[in-house]
Amino acid sequence: MTIRTIIAATLALATSAQAAPDDRIAIAAKLRDTALASNPAWPLLVDLTDSVGQRLAGSEAEARGRAWAKAAMQKLGLVNIREEAFPITFWQRGQESARVLGSNHSLAITALGNSGATPAAGLTAPVACFDTLAALRAAPDAAVKGRIVFIDHRMTVTQDGSSYGINGGVRRAGPAVAAQKGAAAVMIRSLGTDHHRNPHTGSTSFPAGTPAIPAVALALPDAELVGRLCARGPVQVHLVSTPTSQPGQSANISGEIPGSVPGEIVVLGGHLDSWDIGQGVFDDGAGVAITLAAAATIKASGPQPRRTVRVVLWGSEEIGVVGGRAYGEAHKQENIVLAGESDFGADRVWRVESRVAATGLPLFSEIAAALAPLGVQPQPGNDSGGGADVGPLAALGSGVLELAQDGTRYFDYHHTPDDTLDKVDRAQLDQNVAAWTTAIWLAASDDRPLRTKP
Repeated sequence: MTIRTIIAATLALATSAQAAPDDRIAIAAKLRDTALASNPAWPLLVDLTDSVGQRLAGSEAEARGRAWAKAAMQKLGLVNIREEAFPITFWQRGQESARVLGSNHSLAITALGNSGATPAAGLTAPVACFDTLAALRAAPDAAVKGRIVFIDHRMTVTQDGSSYGINGGVRRAGPAVAAQKGAAAVMIRSLGTDHHRNPHTGSTSFPAGTPAIPAVALALPDAELVGRLCARGPVQVHLVSTPTSQPGQSANISGEIPGSVPGEIVVLGGHLDSWDIGQGVFDDGAGVAITLAAAATIKASGPQPRRTVRVVLWGSEEIGVVGGRAYGEAHKQENIVLAGESDFGADRVWRVESRVAATGLPLFSEIAAALAPLGVQPQPGNDSGGGADVGPLAALGSGVLELAQDGTRYFDYHHTPDDTLDKVDRAQLDQNVAAWTTAIWLAASDDRPLRTKP
């Protein structure tokens, strides 16, 4: 039985059991069913990823993505469309290759965003191997200085993506730790759960005063090879990685469905930028398409919401949530009562989470009830962090709506050349749109306080 068949059967059962819901709840159910049956997410996603392709932050391709986004918003009936620019460092990869000397194994690598460069001809050095980031931190500088550091880890498959958080420091902080100990370069085991020769890129960072050394990710089979070779004896690697950095610009794009009562805003969206080695489908073309389609369904099929619904497509998330931070700063005086971001692929929503004022908890009970026919369950508690781009808004007091997606296969494709359109299950994509349409409508048609800070 397919996910669409299961949802349809559950919806029929739920509808027959409903008892005289009020207008808001009835409209939410109608919007949910409308979005599940037909919505523009798939054609939007196809057009974005086929016509624009990858959208590296600061690149001409990201700029084409912004032009696409503004045109899409206009076509879908959104108004007050804005482009808000901010400066960034435009990092782009150059040549990259690696091979083990002696055995002459060629390693599948990809440079990490914000990393430094080797000389054009590359560098050759012995490898210092560490099973964990903690082991690297504990190592004396003499064991690292002048070497290519290899950092291993063991990321596992989890539905909620928690293993990514546990192991993420290997990529985000590991290169800086190695640089501070005098390493010549860093190789990490990719943050991924596949076993294909597709390395996973992603951003790293170097604190002020720490040199940006070359840092690359190895495909998982290649990382395991290096680990085995290290266990046998000394290993030397020749590494070439020649990225460049220069001043650049990115921007956030937004469009609205105006509310009947001015001054209260519900934000939803995804990030428009992507890494350059795939098509940016799961991360985060899907989130862009899902949230645009949800807003389009509300605009076309429902009455005017009480609160303004604003779709925000953030720029430059991948290189350090630059767009989210810029947006929070630019809009800190606005009354954004609730914010949510779709940024975990295209597989089904399985859980709804919140962080709102106590006065908003009854709203989330309504949302959970309306989403139950879609197979969505409420998460106990009220402490959701939301997506990366809504974090700055949450820190300013905006309430948080999180529709958690099934991440079981997300890290097979995340930040790889395999992040392509064929990985999307359209029925699960449509379930996402139905969930977001329902939750956003209920929040935008409500009047209960949601902000955690005035």
